[in-house]
Amino acid sequence: MDLEVVKDIALGAGEILVQKLHSGVSVEAKGSIDLVTDADKASEAYVVEALGKRFPRHGILAEEGGRTEGSSDYLWVIDPLDGTTNFAHGFPYFCVSIALVKGEEMVLGVVYDPVRRECFVAEKGSGAFLNGRRITVSRASTLHSSLLATGFPYEIATTERNNLEPFGRVNKASQGVRSLGAAALDLCQVAAGRLDAFWELVLQPWDLAAGGLMVLEAGGTVTGCAGEKFSPLGHDVCASNGLVHAELLQLIKG
Repeated sequence: MDLEVVKDIALGAGEILVQKLHSGVSVEAKGSIDLVTDADKASEAYVVEALGKRFPRHGILAEEGGRTEGSSDYLWVIDPLDGTTNFAHGFPYFCVSIALVKGEEMVLGVVYDPVRRECFVAEKGSGAFLNGRRITVSRASTLHSSLLATGFPYEIATTERNNLEPFGRVNKASQGVRSLGAAALDLCQVAAGRLDAFWELVLQPWDLAAGGLMVLEAGGTVTGCAGEKFSPLGHDVCASNGLVHAELLQLIKG
């Protein structure tokens, strides 16, 4: 699989986001606080068209366009703008996320932060890299010495699975928990050793597939939030440097 081709597609999508941010953003509501912008749509159209031309037999699962089946076992999982709410408010923490999955196996991932021009890439069995430099997870050995991140569901006001109680427990036991609003990018921060762990209970595959591979290839541990085997097509994730993983899972479970 040509990782450089996918990287170039992610860079092109990121430039679309930056241009939209500077020229003005049109925002619509998908739910009470779930937003979509014209930048999401433009970025996704670009990525889907580019991947379709290069890999015409592959399926596609994209946040705005849903799933299109292909004639092979490969599926592209795309978030054209992870961190839409941040983007809509001008808060500079968002990214493009592209993953390739075969069955339940993550093959490659690219996550591009166009504000910092940081491009994270990983291929199964080949390690994880940031702008061409190999990255590894941190060596923090306890939650007490760790900085973590998490997120909350859009329906936080109405759902019981709102992550508030686990957030409180982990926040008290650690050096701090950030809620930055872009799960794919948060996972890359774990892979780069900037964060020691990240968890979130309610996500979509396009939020976690590429970033999950990034953490694994950087030497970390990735599971579901109950400790089960991680699925790139699942809906929750607990990712860490491995050393604090068991302690974190216990606090999430309560």
